[in-house]
Amino acid sequence: MSSANSERKQHADLVIVGGGSAGALLAARLSEDSARRVLLIEAGEEASDPDIWNPAAWPALQGRSYDWDYRTEPQAGTAGRVHHWARGRVVGGSSCLHAMGYMRGHPLDFQAWAEATGDNRWSWDGLLPAFQANEDHPLGGNGLYGKGGPMPVHLPTDEVSPVARAFIEAGASLGLPRLEGHNSGQMIGVTPNSLNIRDGRRVTVADAWLTPTVRSRANLTILRGSRVRRLELDGNKVRTLEVVGPDGPAEIVADRIVLCAGSLESPALLMRSGIGPRDTLRDANVDCLIDMPDIGRNLQDHLLGAGNLYAARQPVPPSRLQHSESMAYMRAGDFTAGGQPEIVVGCGIAPIVSECFEAPAAGTAYSLLFGITHPTSRGSVRISGPELGDRLIIDPAYLQTGRDRALFRQALAAAREIGHHDELGEWRDHELLPAGLDKSSIDDFIAKAVITHHHPCGTCRMGKDADAPVDADLRLKALDNLFVVDASILPSLTAGPIHAAVLAVAESFARMTDSKN
Repeated sequence: MSSANSERKQHADLVIVGGGSAGALLAARLSEDSARRVLLIEAGEEASDPDIWNPAAWPALQGRSYDWDYRTEPQAGTAGRVHHWARGRVVGGSSCLHAMGYMRGHPLDFQAWAEATGDNRWSWDGLLPAFQANEDHPLGGNGLYGKGGPMPVHLPTDEVSPVARAFIEAGASLGLPRLEGHNSGQMIGVTPNSLNIRDGRRVTVADAWLTPTVRSRANLTILRGSRVRRLELDGNKVRTLEVVGPDGPAEIVADRIVLCAGSLESPALLMRSGIGPRDTLRDANVDCLIDMPDIGRNLQDHLLGAGNLYAARQPVPPSRLQHSESMAYMRAGDFTAGGQPEIVVGCGIAPIVSECFEAPAAGTAYSLLFGITHPTSRGSVRISGPELGDRLIIDPAYLQTGRDRALFRQALAAAREIGHHDELGEWRDHELLPAGLDKSSIDDFIAKAVITHHHPCGTCRMGKDADAPVDADLRLKALDNLFVVDASILPSLTAGPIHAAVLAVAESFARMTDSKN
């Protein structure tokens, strides 16, 4: 493997833009064919901060040098606040930053994708082989979970906090089923979170896929510290990529380009290249070469209320995992109903609150987080100018629909019902937030309490309709040799964290690519 940026002009059979979760996986998988020259371009460097591999340290990673630390526009639905969006600028991407939760999603999440694309490859059954290929699950080999795959799926047992155990008991007493994890296809219920951890350490996608053996391949080059400024078009194909790196500008020629830069940077690169909504490009002083109005639109993200806070009756031991140890998914207003989840309540061992509230000292309180699984609010990302340094205008349009606000009230109500249940009695002294609020104040509390769950997606959605930018093969419809493989192509959110689904999408694309060669 080469990692130098010494040549001013380079050639590759396939260029992957972005070395995050999808890009790192694809670099490993698509370079298995020794005849295929693969170039991976990543803006960041190799992960080196030892805190990355300490699961309990993950909240402290945000804002460090390898975090893009994007900022949204002020959000009317969240008390006018600007939200920080942590995204990994490092080989391995956001898998080096996030909370390590591994949840495939609910089968109906993927049925929505199959219906949007008219292609059953994106259904639960269609994606199951990809999920299994990626996983090393302790129950793997049973026809449902994978065994021996690159990414470990840890099911915590002895290390689960006693507070989380009491939370699970409270949920079960209210009628929620006990689950063996969130990955069987049944998500409604209570269980410790499945985590991408092995031997007490985070496993990033770079750890799992870009092993020393993979990195030693002569046909794989990783170009670090480099960004693609724009794509140069020749008719219905990308002709070259204009790259800016530590040694200055370079030009790369490739037969096929795969964008894996994520839900913000993939549409931004397209827009800088003259592909996107004509009015947005005009306002950013970019000539519109291909008018694609939906690029940058359909932006979605999960929010979590942080939090329903309780003063502890006894000292809370520090988390031996990653602080948020259990997520209980359920229908709104009914702990006993099955099907596709609508709301979620999570158990935070630490006193997790938004910046609007003062957190008590660690060990003196704990939080129940609350949110909705399938928000209907839709936002956008757009460029403000033609250059890499021009900021992205990120507007997630949080809590802009009445349905989202109503479900958030029900999610908070569910958190408080669990939080006041007898099973948490030995830990609960009294409720700190939102204690004493009447119904008219609940929406104001929610607006101040919600924080991002770090799941932006949807800005280059795949679909069979004419407006969808990407087709079911993940090809950008306007060009023959450009594909998008990251969270931006998801038509809609999965019920929980999207990382497992993004990895399955990337593995599916690798299989499609190999089958066509």
